[in-house]
Amino acid sequence: MTTLPKSDFRKYRVLEMLPGILVWATLILSTLLSFIRPLWVIIFIILFDLYWLLKVFYLSTFLIISYRRLKATVKKDWFTIVKKHPGFTDIVHLVIFPTYGENFTIIDSTFQRLLQSNFPLEKCIIVVATEAADRREGEPTAKKIQKKYEKHFKKFIITKHVLDKKTEIQSKGSNIAHAGQEAKKYIDAQKIPYENIVVSVFDIDTQVHREYLSYLSHTYLNHPNPTRSSYQPVPVFHNNIWDAPAIVRVASYGTTFWLMGEQIRPEKLFTFSSHSMSFQALVDVGFWSKDVVSEDSRIFIQCLLEYDGDYTLTPLYIPVSMDSVLSKTRIGTLAALYKQQRRWAWGCENIPFMLWNFTKNKTMPFRQKFRYVFTQIEGMHSWATAALIITVIGRLPLWFAGETIQTSVLFQNTPQLLNWMMNFALIGLILSVIFSTALLPPIPKKHAKMKYITIILQWVLLPVSLIIFGAIPAIEAQTRLLIGKYLGFTVTEKTRKE
Repeated sequence: MTTLPKSDFRKYRVLEMLPGILVWATLILSTLLSFIRPLWVIIFIILFDLYWLLKVFYLSTFLIISYRRLKATVKKDWFTIVKKHPGFTDIVHLVIFPTYGENFTIIDSTFQRLLQSNFPLEKCIIVVATEAADRREGEPTAKKIQKKYEKHFKKFIITKHVLDKKTEIQSKGSNIAHAGQEAKKYIDAQKIPYENIVVSVFDIDTQVHREYLSYLSHTYLNHPNPTRSSYQPVPVFHNNIWDAPAIVRVASYGTTFWLMGEQIRPEKLFTFSSHSMSFQALVDVGFWSKDVVSEDSRIFIQCLLEYDGDYTLTPLYIPVSMDSVLSKTRIGTLAALYKQQRRWAWGCENIPFMLWNFTKNKTMPFRQKFRYVFTQIEGMHSWATAALIITVIGRLPLWFAGETIQTSVLFQNTPQLLNWMMNFALIGLILSVIFSTALLPPIPKKHAKMKYITIILQWVLLPVSLIIFGAIPAIEAQTRLLIGKYLGFTVTEKTRKE
């Protein structure tokens, strides 16, 4: 949790308990009332399913728009466009790659893809951020990469983060914060203006599109206030998608589609995983938080607070490709997928942080505070409860209602009404099939063409994925926050099959 004076600990703990209380109150009350007041629950379920039907429709519409924009973006030669901008000669990219336990092959493939960029790499500062605790792969592997690739870049820096147990947790946030501060020493020595530097943080397996740096430069240089915005690309988990089990592909695409749809509404979007921002903003907020798990979204909130709400998120309609969860065994893969989803769900730690700090900020508009807090609470609550309510709890009053209620017109028509709404909601499933196929990278020669069929059939696993790798890890994360059993940072295992 965020470090606080002891006098404020109890007050902050109350706010930490809020997400878990809301989740468990919803699950327990809806279950109990299914036996005590089944008619109430039937009405609630009808309204809840109707709400999600409408949500599927508008998210599907946003997904289509986002996909069309992405396809149009990647077709353009952004370097030819951006180099005509008068500010192009001054722009510098700082790219930070945190690593922990990844082998040379994975890191090498990341840099091989980076070399394919159509942006001049001599304008890039690269930082490979290692951990002192990673004695086997960390610094030794980073030095091999440096020897092979440093000649292509303006500067190649290797950092080694040593954990300060008093103020930090072992996490990506503490590692990249140290890396950013080390990079600042070089930047200050070179006297490069902070506002001319765009910093991107990528997981070490992130492979950028050849147009990414040019497109990001163009977006940054043409932004009305570039230092007051973060820049969010579309994450796709394609590096090893053909080797990943079907359930992993479903979960991975679910994350991609959700974020693609949300990019149409950036006023409600938080930064996630790989993202970019101005180095000026990063210095102003004191770099990433070192004592949280969800540093990717937290940095955006830090900027909101620093600039009293005068900070935005700019969507980038271009993909960055990362690894899907894949371990050496099927059981290991499923366990790793669960832990990854639980870590992402730990973003619920941002709810008390926002509530605590927004009340202290008197300048930021109330409407803006409310929108971000409500978006986070509603998103985390739905993540934990929606699938269970729709698939399980929503059926309880139909199974256990008394004879009097069973003879009512509402009860008699509810099953048909729910089925009707769920059939309409299949439009979201159909779009998932279409877009998951359209976004696929070329199939490797080692796989038969028949594997394309599994991309279609895999979506029958969606209900299972939504519950086992959606609702349950989200419930666990919010329950941990409720009882004060804080989650540490777990590194997702990255494996590539030959």
